[in-house]
Amino acid sequence: MKEQTEIGKIKEGRYIVIDDEPCKVQGIATSKPGKHGAAKARIDAVGIFDGVKRSIVQPVSAKTYVPVVERKSGQVISIAGNMAQLMDMKDFSNFEIVIPEDKKGHVEVGKEIMYIESMGKKKID
Repeated sequence: MKEQTEIGKIKEGRYIVIDDEPCKVQGIATSKPGKHGAAKARIDAVGIFDGVKRSIVQPVSAKTYVPVVERKSGQVISIAGNMAQLMDMKDFSNFEIVIPEDKKGHVEVGKEIMYIESMGKKKID
């Protein structure tokens, strides 16, 4: 799920959709309006799920999409290799999620962990 907003309203640390991927904004640089055009903004962002750095340059008044990023909690049902089966604590739905290398020691069966969900993708936080 995503919402539409203006480029000029986006701040550092917020989220933006670039190339259909939800990204966290790392930096914004704006230029002054010149003789031939409106002010432009260069936005540098890093993908939430893939970690790829992306940047866009657009007029400040242009419209763009902002993803709805939700932090949820889930209980670990089982672990198989680098996959964990989680049960969401609100709607009790079950799903599988990849365990990142840096979180392998913290994910245990029966424990409650936080995860991020946005645009149909999920990641352990």
